Amino acid sequence: MTDSSFELVNEYKEQLRILKNEVAELQDAGKSKDSANKRCLQKLEYANADLEKATDKIKELESKIKELKSGKPKQHNEEIKSK
Repeated sequence: MTDSSFELVNEYKEQLRILKNEVAELQDAGKSKDSANKRCLQKLEYANADLEKATDKIKELESKIKELKSGKPKQHNEEIKSK
């Protein structure tokens, strides 16, 4: 082989090394983004669960408020009927 052939082979090897490093960096970045997306999804799921619980509690409290405004809570009515 001539000197120019050796230079081309060395340049080719260098380009391969650079491309392999770039692929590895991109894979790492992809994994990091994947992990971040999973964490965000978990936070969203927890937030939805909390929202559902809060909505149920609000409905329960609104019901109690209506009972108190009417002057006769359901429990109180049931106790009177049993006497």
